[in-house]
Amino acid sequence: MPQPIAYLSFDGNCEEAMRFYAQTLKGNIETAIRNADTPWAEQTPPEHLQRFVHIRLALPDNGLLYGGDCPPTIPFEKMTGVSLTLNYDTVDEARRVFTALAEGGRITMDMQPAFWAKAWGMLVDRFGISWIVNGEAIPI
Repeated sequence: MPQPIAYLSFDGNCEEAMRFYAQTLKGNIETAIRNADTPWAEQTPPEHLQRFVHIRLALPDNGLLYGGDCPPTIPFEKMTGVSLTLNYDTVDEARRVFTALAEGGRITMDMQPAFWAKAWGMLVDRFGISWIVNGEAIPI
């Protein structure tokens, strides 16, 4: 069965965001394609040529995260109603990632114990992406 992959939209700062996620989540950018590198480059407004059409971020344990800047013909809209969830084996690793993602963003729920994990928290990062971070799952 196919596994869903989050595809994040950005308004010109995709590269910055995906490099930050690569560093924070210990991933590796495998693909990065700019509008200038596509068959439609000649039809792309000059101010959009250096924007990214697609970035593929490979995460540990075969996880993937995709991102791209909005095309010039589609107005950028911030993501709402969705959070990306990260589950870590240890509370320490969950706190490390939570703290890094929260820098420059907004914590909506401090890290704390829950009935499903020894620690969990919620935040919106500086790129407007909502995250839930869990550390050390508790069987329920």
